[in-house]
Amino acid sequence: MGIVAVAGGTGGVGRALVEAIIARGKHEVKILSRKSNDTLSAEIGAPIIVVDYTSVDGLKDVIEENGFDTVISALSTMPEEGVPPEVTLIQAAQKSKATRRFIPSNWGIPIAGTTAQKLHSTNMKRQAVDELKKTDLEYTVFYAGFFTDFFTGPTIKSYVMPMIFAVDLAHNMAAIPGSGNTPVCFIHTFDLAKYVDLALDMEKWDAEEYVVGDKLTWNEFVKHAEAAKGTKFKVVYDSVEDLENNKITELPSLTKALPFIPVPKEVIFSFSATFGLLCEYGDMDFDENTAFSSKFPEVKPLKIKDALEAAAKAL
Repeated sequence: MGIVAVAGGTGGVGRALVEAIIARGKHEVKILSRKSNDTLSAEIGAPIIVVDYTSVDGLKDVIEENGFDTVISALSTMPEEGVPPEVTLIQAAQKSKATRRFIPSNWGIPIAGTTAQKLHSTNMKRQAVDELKKTDLEYTVFYAGFFTDFFTGPTIKSYVMPMIFAVDLAHNMAAIPGSGNTPVCFIHTFDLAKYVDLALDMEKWDAEEYVVGDKLTWNEFVKHAEAAKGTKFKVVYDSVEDLENNKITELPSLTKALPFIPVPKEVIFSFSATFGLLCEYGDMDFDENTAFSSKFPEVKPLKIKDALEAAAKAL
C-alpha cells in the first residue's frame, strides 16, 4: 500500500482520480490544494492539504511529512505567470526523500505533433516533462484521447467542465471536423482514473501509456447519436482548410453557451478548430491492442453508444 498525493484533486480529472483510488482501497490518497475546504474533504473522503506552489522547499516538506511515494498532478496546464506550479511540484518531489514516482498532468494526447503546438496548454505540459527528465523520478504520461464525459450530459457522473464539440445532441446536429473518417479514441474520466489507480500497483512504468475506452470515427459517432435520438441529424463538414484558418460551424448549443463563457469567441473557435485537426490528423487514434488499458480486461469502460443513449434520455 502506497501513500499517494493528487495535486488538483478537488475537481475535474483530479477528483475522479481520488475517488477511484479510494474506491478500490489499495492505496491511501491525500489531496494537495491551494485552499482548505473541510466540507469538501469530508464529502470526498480524503484529507485536503493546503500547499504553496511557489515554494519548492515548502512543497518538499509537505511531501516528506506525509510520506508520499507517488505524486499525481491534475493541475491546470493553462499558462500562468512565473514558474508553472507543476514544475515546482516536480522539483519538490525530486528533493524529497519520500517520492519515487510522478504522473504529470496531460490526460490528452502526445504533445510532439505540429498541430498540438497550437494548444495553449502544450507549452506547460512540455515544461513538466522536460523537468521530469532532469530528475531520477520514475514517471509516466497518460494519453487518453477525447473525454466521453463531454457527451454524457447530466446522466452520468463527471467533474469535468462541459465542451461543445462536433455533435450537438440537444439540437440533432453535427459539425464534423474534416472527413469524419479518422478513428478517435474516447474514454470517460472515471474509467481513466481506474487505469491510473491500477498503474500504482505496477513495479515498473513506461514513460508513456495510452488508454482507450472506445474507438470510432465521428461519422460512426453520428450514427450512434441518431440511433439514440431516433432521428436523422443535420450534418455539415468543416474542411481542413477552414480548420487551419480557425473556422468552424457554430453548433446551436455553442451559440447559446457563448454569452456565459468568459473567453472571447475567437479563442473558442481556435481551440475547437485545433481539436478538429487533431482528430482528422490521427493524433487521437491510439492502438487499443497495445494500450495500457488492454492489460486490464476486468475494467469495462463506458462506450459511446451507451453514453449517448443515457444522455438522450435526459433530453
